[in-house]
Amino acid sequence: MIVINVTKAKAIGHDMRRAARAQEFAPYDEAIAKQIPGQMEGAEAARQVIRDKYAAIQTAIDAAATPDEIKAAMGM
Repeated sequence: MIVINVTKAKAIGHDMRRAARAQEFAPYDEAIAKQIPGQMEGAEAARQVIRDKYAAIQTAIDAAATPDEIKAAMGM
């Protein structure tokens, strides 16, 4: 019988969530880092949408009780 440690599965899920979030942030990072006028506001607005999306995923992972619920939270 295979027993899955849900706490470790959640940690793995959060690592995967962070990596996916970083990939989505990447196109906007240059505009923010260089403080390019006219692009910063739009980049920051887009980044906020990404933050909100991944905050909801984080909450769902934290609330998950099974590996299947973790996968569902991540859209897998």
